[in-house]
Amino acid sequence: MKALETRELPLTDYQHVSAEELFARTTAAKRALGDNVLVLGHNYQRDEVIEHADLRGDSLMLSKLAAQHAERPNIIFCGVHFMAETADILSRSQQTVILPDLAAGCSMADMAAIEQVEQCWETLGRILPVEDTVMPAVYVNSAAVLKAFCGEHGGITCTSSNARAVIEWGWARREKILFFPDEHLGRNTANKMGIPRDQMIVWDPYMPNGGNTVEAIKRARLILWKGHCSVHQMFQPAHVDYFRKQYPDGKVIVHPECHENVVNKADLVGSTEFIIQTVSAAPSGTIWAVGTELNLVNRLKRTQADKRIFFLSSTVCQCATMFRIDAPHLCWAMENLAEGHVVNRIVVPDDEKAWAKIALDRMMAVS
Repeated sequence: MKALETRELPLTDYQHVSAEELFARTTAAKRALGDNVLVLGHNYQRDEVIEHADLRGDSLMLSKLAAQHAERPNIIFCGVHFMAETADILSRSQQTVILPDLAAGCSMADMAAIEQVEQCWETLGRILPVEDTVMPAVYVNSAAVLKAFCGEHGGITCTSSNARAVIEWGWARREKILFFPDEHLGRNTANKMGIPRDQMIVWDPYMPNGGNTVEAIKRARLILWKGHCSVHQMFQPAHVDYFRKQYPDGKVIVHPECHENVVNKADLVGSTEFIIQTVSAAPSGTIWAVGTELNLVNRLKRTQADKRIFFLSSTVCQCATMFRIDAPHLCWAMENLAEGHVVNRIVVPDDEKAWAKIALDRMMAVS
């Protein structure tokens, strides 16, 4: 294995290395590190990265598993920034979390900046006794500082699979819920619960009062932040209609981050893990259209070859920020670590970490 001379070895030294050599060098570095490293691979990762993962899954599952492996002092999280933050929040104090590319963020998470959320809270406070009537609930696909905001204000986090339980928990304690940053997950969950549309409003952080009248704010039970996932937003009702025309006996399964017009047409709706488990357990010969990230769907096609699996959209829908984690970045981070250098460490400040963990713990208690 090539010895590294500096901590900040230019990534360009890796970008022109062949795929075969990158695989061999990453494998050698991982072998040299042994039990000193745990590689986590999110389900949406490209194959050249996830093949090196010790554990695969969704973001929260991986973070919880990392905390359970306290004997592994270094965690290389092949995902995006908020996932690595959550791993740092839940990990043991002696564990170090590394993100191979700091540019791997999340467009949805970026749609709710802490300054905007604080301004929203202040605005609501001029209309309502906000601390007593509004429960902040943040999707785990969000920055640590937003999780900390919820923890400090009595709020909670949620996942795509426990959003209903979290919303019920919030309404049992306060009259209204401020749900952010993904409006579709909140709306689809509320629709399934039978919540009338006039009890939901959308908060646009770029408009006065979020684009709502004072009366609408007072009437609303669910305040949905104007945000979305760029991947799941791509799926359209026409995609479902086209698939059903081609394959009348096929099933459509989609993620709840999709628009309600797509969700309402689907046969099944659920988290990434739900999609994987459902399609994997389906009878041989069944036909599926899957509405979620392309890398995951292509992996299902290969591993479930006894079924006919299609990507719901005719347009390529990869998670562009997740896609930033590639073989060169992973090799660079792994070889640095093998040489005793930590690159791209993710550290959540202690005060943020404490409040964020409270919000996460509340969710885990509910779940």
